[in-house]
Amino acid sequence: MKATGIVRRIDDLGRVVIPKEIRRTLRLREGTPLEIFTDREGEIILKKYSPMIELGVFAKQYADALMQTLGHCVAISDRDQIIAAAGPVRKELTGMAISKTLENLILARESHGVSRDENHCIPLIQGEEINYSVQVIYPIICEGDAVGSVIIFSKEQKVKFTDVEKKAAACAASFLGRQLES
Repeated sequence: MKATGIVRRIDDLGRVVIPKEIRRTLRLREGTPLEIFTDREGEIILKKYSPMIELGVFAKQYADALMQTLGHCVAISDRDQIIAAAGPVRKELTGMAISKTLENLILARESHGVSRDENHCIPLIQGEEINYSVQVIYPIICEGDAVGSVIIFSKEQKVKFTDVEKKAAACAASFLGRQLES
């Protein structure tokens, strides 16, 4: 654990204010759910709660199945990081923080499908240079909240996506959203 040097007092209602700098760094917004842990030494640990993390193993299996069926790279994210990836990019993407552009796309509940010719591929992770030729992104909606995304993409230059990839991403996003609801 890293000390910040910041000390806060508990108010009469039991609340503690998390400093703005820490909220900004950790991407904590109003309404962000936090999971509370305690340990034997009396420490209290706050961790961002993501319902998508509960689907981690399942999301990885789903991403693998999509990749094997479609032959393209697949990534599944929550609103903060890539939680599962399949294809040659698995190791470089899994666990990485998503880009602000992807986060905004998820929060706006917008789907995104482009090819490099259209020059609108977006970076998936922070600080990434775009080197995709095609890309399809669909938000995962659970109980009305945008909780993540399904991304199908390729780095191969001559690949063209059809409605199959778009429908597969939409189907996967819908299915994962329903899994979270049950």
